[in-house]
Amino acid sequence: MIPRYLAILFVVLLVASAILGGVLWHLHDRAHKRLLSGEESTPTHAPQVAPVEQATLMVARDADNSLQTRLLSLPLPPDPDARARAVLGKLLDLYAAPDAAHPVPGGANSIAQVFLLPAAEAGNTRAAAVEDAQSGPELAVVNLTSTFAINHPSGLETETLTVLSICATLHANLPRVTQVRFLVDGQPRATLAGHADLTRTYLAGDTVTAEGARP
Repeated sequence: MIPRYLAILFVVLLVASAILGGVLWHLHDRAHKRLLSGEESTPTHAPQVAPVEQATLMVARDADNSLQTRLLSLPLPPDPDARARAVLGKLLDLYAAPDAAHPVPGGANSIAQVFLLPAAEAGNTRAAAVEDAQSGPELAVVNLTSTFAINHPSGLETETLTVLSICATLHANLPRVTQVRFLVDGQPRATLAGHADLTRTYLAGDTVTAEGARP
């Protein structure tokens, strides 16, 4: 004969097990429905990518202290700021390659940001400044990372080649960019790696030289 208290305990445990099983089934059902809902809402089309276009890179060569024109097909976004960052990123990727003619570590991640501003003269009227912003010359502000500046090889010629190749590449792909200024981690910096002046405004058009010519 089973004692009464054991029978009651058995019934209570049986009821608790049934309730717990029901709760677990309900949670499982909700999770399954949520998973199916997520799968149905997932887009079936591939994400949009930038169209491939021809870019002109002005690549530095240490052997003869020159800039060489190199044409490459790259995915270039339509936004001018993003476009400028893309071409400069590819330029620095070439410099970070093992067989680079102008070896500089860092690659595309060395370009923190590029943004374009109207290069209006100080004496322009407000109306003229608005017109410049729409169709006039532009100033490109290139924000480099401090890691790039710290690891850049020191020397007047090698630093100058890097700076001029960046300016020339910007102008070759965005002809409205006539001036270039540099920041490092968003702040002004005296030199790139001890020699090339980063406090001045560079005239981008003057840095575009003929193939094989010295800047």
